Amino acid sequence: MDLWRDFLTNQGKMIHKWEHYFPIYERHFAPWRNRTMTFLEIGVAKGGSLQMWRRYFGPLATVVGIDIDPSCRAHEEDGVHVRIGDQSDPKFLASVVEEFGIPDVVLDDGSHEAPHLLATFEALYPQIPKNGVYMVEDLHCAYWPKFGGSLEGEDTFINLAKRLIDKLNADHSLGAVEPDAFTRETFSIGFYDSIVVFEKGRIPRKGASEIGRRPGLLSGFRSPLAR
Repeated sequence: MDLWRDFLTNQGKMIHKWEHYFPIYERHFAPWRNRTMTFLEIGVAKGGSLQMWRRYFGPLATVVGIDIDPSCRAHEEDGVHVRIGDQSDPKFLASVVEEFGIPDVVLDDGSHEAPHLLATFEALYPQIPKNGVYMVEDLHCAYWPKFGGSLEGEDTFINLAKRLIDKLNADHSLGAVEPDAFTRETFSIGFYDSIVVFEKGRIPRKGASEIGRRPGLLSGFRSPLAR
């Protein structure tokens, strides 16, 4: 199934997404299709995206949406679950994880306010399994004052992600940055227009190897086929 085509031909509930997100979704979510997995979307709105993810990930997926609006319960259906609560409440998030298991893929499309994004990330990201994906979208809001954003704001999610680049590379920082669980368990951080993606994964050995013949080793060699 092509996710972009599914979006364009949607006849179900309303889906509200920036169009340039779809290649990013495909790049990071495609490996999870038709696998037993749990997908958590923060922010339910009109319910259309939950239906889209159900179609995309297939019959083995558990699709869960969370929202603070009680009316979003109406968007539950076969294979789609909705729970009502505050994304920044660790106890609420823990209850969701206890009920449905640790999510393999998280998509934060919730309040877009930095304190909420940070609280959710701190609660869920350490639990994401290896090869799991944590995506935060609509991060243009990190620059907009009405969401508490600004270019210089140290606590915006964009600036947190920038600092985490150093954590990702802490093993090479000559002691300037202390390696921690994030360093050990994160394979990559991807930056896109309005999106940051974290991919879990361990690198069992960090080493550079030289493999192959050294220059000059064939000096003076003459092929038996040469005339």
